[in-house]
Amino acid sequence: MVDDINHVADGGSTIRFIIGEYGSGKTFFLNLIRLTALEQGLVTVQADLTPDRRLQSTGGHARALYSEFIKNLATRTKPDGGALTSIVERFISRTVPTGEDGSAAIRAALQPLQDYVSGHDFAAVISTYYAAYTSGDEAVKSAAIRWLRGEYPNKTAAKRDLPVTTIIDDDNWYDYLKLLSQFVRLAGYNGIMVLADELVNLYKLNHKVSRTRNYEQILAILNDSLQGLASHIGFIFGGTPDFLQDPYRGLYSYEALQTRLAENSFATNGLVDLSGPVIRLQNLSPEDVFILLGNIRRVFSESDELIVPDAALKSFMFHCQKTIGDAYFRTPRSTVRAFSDLLAVLKQNPDAVWSDLIENVGIGVESNPDLAPLEQPDGTNSQGNADDELTAFTL
Repeated sequence: MVDDINHVADGGSTIRFIIGEYGSGKTFFLNLIRLTALEQGLVTVQADLTPDRRLQSTGGHARALYSEFIKNLATRTKPDGGALTSIVERFISRTVPTGEDGSAAIRAALQPLQDYVSGHDFAAVISTYYAAYTSGDEAVKSAAIRWLRGEYPNKTAAKRDLPVTTIIDDDNWYDYLKLLSQFVRLAGYNGIMVLADELVNLYKLNHKVSRTRNYEQILAILNDSLQGLASHIGFIFGGTPDFLQDPYRGLYSYEALQTRLAENSFATNGLVDLSGPVIRLQNLSPEDVFILLGNIRRVFSESDELIVPDAALKSFMFHCQKTIGDAYFRTPRSTVRAFSDLLAVLKQNPDAVWSDLIENVGIGVESNPDLAPLEQPDGTNSQGNADDELTAFTL
């Protein structure tokens, strides 16, 4: 992943699918990548897909995803998001000499963007922001930022406030994301890393046409990334094995994606190949879990005196293995949560004995509560509703 970040900074494009069971640490891993990208001078955008935020839609759901991306736009100095305005003003400060009218310099700097799809309106909005920036017109500045965030609902409202003919919508949001990757370069950053989690929500779409259209958008991004049709941009998608492999609803149900995402047949028996777009999170070993629990113990211990001895860690792991088997290290979320709860009780109740509490720790196998109900043999889902894709079936 560090190589990918460096590749984006050098002008390339990448795409990765981070695949792991629910509770296996995908979100943590994506956040680690995000922080690393920020340290390497990239900007990042991130969002979780939901029923109302998708990659492709005709009802505003794709525009909602873009707006969420921009809301979470982050830089090293603003790692928590909301960095759009600071990036625009950094571009201005780098482009315009102090004390001079920089209108011509702004237009010249933005000229390369007009070679891209939708680049003319993007450049016009940035130029308008600069004019409002110099005149102190806060209303126009706010309108420009609103347009860049994809918050205008229609062209009429946008034309009333800005010299544009288009808005960011469901059809063109991806083009504007690629434009943004070029603009941040003009502002002095090395590129942009796009992180989207919870892609299982695409797998959950009951309507086959909706799923297929979203998978077609993934295919378009995949082709651009692998064929060098985009630059200074990387995509990282987080999903479950079902989202990837299910032959009826997952990415593998779309043949073009299945062939491109097929994993190396030689990477078996402990061998790995990280050169392809799919990266599977490796399961933690029992030794890894022991180290992890030791680090958590160190966080809870306020001094050099540990809150529980090593024997407590081993006893807790044995209890987890006896209760849920090897799932305690394959999907460690519930294990970590239970151990943290145990330490919290011990910390607040100094007289409590850890050996008396461990057997009372409740722990269960982590399962995805958001997983969509699948069809039953009679053609209905587990809620008794016919799948949309079957309602038009005739003989």
